[in-house]
Amino acid sequence: MLSKQKKQAATREYKRHDTDTGSAEFQIALLTRQIKALADHLKKNSKDNHSRRGLLMMVGKRRRFLQYLEKNDEKKYSSLIKKLKLDM
Repeated sequence: MLSKQKKQAATREYKRHDTDTGSAEFQIALLTRQIKALADHLKKNSKDNHSRRGLLMMVGKRRRFLQYLEKNDEKKYSSLIKKLKLDM
């Protein structure tokens, strides 16, 4: 789970306008931060299968957002991949 400050930092960095919380870029950035936090948790707690399932669901959701963004706006897709340092 991300803290309120980390979510606000992601909002400031990736939002399109002041009230943006639904754009694909923002959703991908937020999911990426959540995935990294959960992956660190699972390194310490390897038997936490409920969190592992949540992680897999988040990865799938992010993959679908990335496919949507790639299909609709390749320029934003490639810049976001570089900015988030995702290897696709």
